[in-house]
Order: sequence, then C-alpha cells, then structure tokens
Amino acid sequence: MRQWDGKSKGTLLGYKIFIFLIKNFGVRSAYGLLYFVAAYYFLFYPTNFRNLYYYLHKRQAYSAWNSFWNVYRAYYVFGQTIIDKVAISAGLRDQFSYEFDGIDVLKNALENKQGGILISAHVGNFEIAERFFAEIDVNFQINVVTLDQEHSEIKAYIERVSGRSRIKPIKITDDLSHVFQINDALSNNELICFTGDRYFDGSKTLRGALLGRDAEFPAGPFILASRLKAPLIFVYVMKEKGLHYHLYARKAENVKHRDPESYLLAYKQSVEGILRKYPLQWFNFFDFWNHHSNRERRL
Repeated sequence: MRQWDGKSKGTLLGYKIFIFLIKNFGVRSAYGLLYFVAAYYFLFYPTNFRNLYYYLHKRQAYSAWNSFWNVYRAYYVFGQTIIDKVAISAGLRDQFSYEFDGIDVLKNALENKQGGILISAHVGNFEIAERFFAEIDVNFQINVVTLDQEHSEIKAYIERVSGRSRIKPIKITDDLSHVFQINDALSNNELICFTGDRYFDGSKTLRGALLGRDAEFPAGPFILASRLKAPLIFVYVMKEKGLHYHLYARKAENVKHRDPESYLLAYKQSVEGILRKYPLQWFNFFDFWNHHSNRERRL
C-alpha cells in the first residue's frame, strides 16, 4: 500500500533528550546527536530506505552510490528540521535567520478580503511558518486541514515546552463538517493550508506525473481550490545552510475555475521546482510512486 498512515516516527523519550540538549547546550549540540539517530533510521528502517533510495536514484537521477549515501543525508536534514522546529517553538527563534521570497503574494491576497488557500508539501519545514510570519507585519489566522493522527503524548509534551500553537487545526471528518469550517474561515479573511502530496486509504485522488512518473494526489485540496474564489498560493519553508530558512510563496498561474486538473498541474510544477533546488528535502518516506506494487505485479 502506498498511501500514508498519518503517523510519523519518533518516541517521547527521543524528543525529551533532544529538547534537553537544545535548552542546555544549544541547537548544534542536538545536531551532533543526530548523526547517530540518522544512522539508526538508515540501518533499521529498510522500507523507508528503499522508498527514499528510489526517489533519489530514479526520480532525481542520482548514481547508485550517491543515492545510497544521500539517503543518510536526507535523514539527517529531516532530523535537523525537527530539531529546528522544537528550538524555534521553545523560544530560540532569534538564533535563526529568515529570508522571504514572495511574501507580498500573501499580503495582496489578504488585502483583497477573500482569504487564501495555501498548498504546501512534505518538503522543508512548513511547520515553523507561524514563527516565520512573526518576522513581518502580517496579522492573520492560519488554519491547517489535518487528520491529526500524530502521537498525542508527543504533541502534548511539545505544547508544554513551547506553548500552544496559534495555528488552528481543521480536522477532516466523515460528516464533512470541515467543509463548512473552511468556508467560514475564508469568509473571515483567513488562510487555509493543505498539503497536496499525501492521501489516505479510501479518499478520492487525482493522478498525474511528478518528476517523470505518475503518482496519486489527494483530490480534495485541488477540487476545493478550483471552486472557490480565494487565491491559491504555494508556500514552502526550506532549510538552508546553518540556521537559515528561506520562505517561498508563489501564486498559482494558468489555472481554470472548476478545473481541478489545472490546479494539480500548477502544483506539480511548483513542487518539482522546489525539489530541483532542494533534492534532499523530500520527506515522503513511503512508496509515493507505488513502484513496489507495480514491480510485484510484473513478477
């Protein structure tokens, strides 16, 4: 099965250790421990390894050796983004630097009083967007549409350490009440954020090529965006060298009202552009392109 199960790896003890290091010895000390943690995942999670290796070797055209080595590097960068999220949330935001690219797109959308739909991906570190936006003079509410499957103990502990996020979750429900919440938020000139690169078993999907091979995408964000008048903006917060982050905001171009396929096409082109620039920040470790299942059918 290639769909994502809604849960990330990690234990409460692991988070406590990293937070202890961050608070007492700084962010870079936690990076030091991360060399060993990344090695653990590299060695003992073969399914994730195969999926990430496939992405680097077949979709990014890395050589076999470079793909092998860069699986470890990708794990390490992913761990850094988690550490950075915790550090920034825990009050160490001033230790990081931030670069804004396209922030006027967000400001213009809100000035038109239509709200806005943000679609991101599991690349970079979008979870620090709230702290990121605090750097600029923009006062708005962000709502994240989620299934909220993460471990409750870890979430509760992070909130005790860093305080509750001002980002409001909108939980997807079987009775579709989340659709009314989304409409209410847009009416209040708020931002609605989706991720467009993970779907769940039983949900409706759209199919299209990403990095040269077909994959399935959740249909909901693109159908909704195509039917509403709110502008669609692609937003990514990408990690760069050291403690530096770069925010990208791009308005969707060449999209057609009530044509979700055109919105998906714009999204795929946007994600491909980001992945060409940051190839190691693809953090979908499941079988995104369903290549294992296809191979099994051929045998």
